[in-house]
Amino acid sequence: MKLTPLGDRVVIKALEAEETTESGIVLPGKDKEKPQQAEVLAVGPGGTVDGKEVKMEVKVGDKVIYSKYSGTEVEMSRDEKYIIVKQSDILAIIEG
Repeated sequence: MKLTPLGDRVVIKALEAEETTESGIVLPGKDKEKPQQAEVLAVGPGGTVDGKEVKMEVKVGDKVIYSKYSGTEVEMSRDEKYIIVKQSDILAIIEG
């Protein structure tokens, strides 16, 4: 199955949460903070959204930081969970 976002929406997949802290402490599952970093899997066409011209600034493969409480989680299968967000919910592109 393939997700194709519409308008200014972007399909992202959250990157895995860290299992150990910088000092080496292993975190149990419930103490792992929900990651705010994700990889872009699909990008909508942009265009006119709510009367404003929207140019898509992210592309497939970009690593991004997104707003913590944004988007809609979608479960395509047991192992595939994605988040659909508006481009405006993406805060930054991670480079390097």
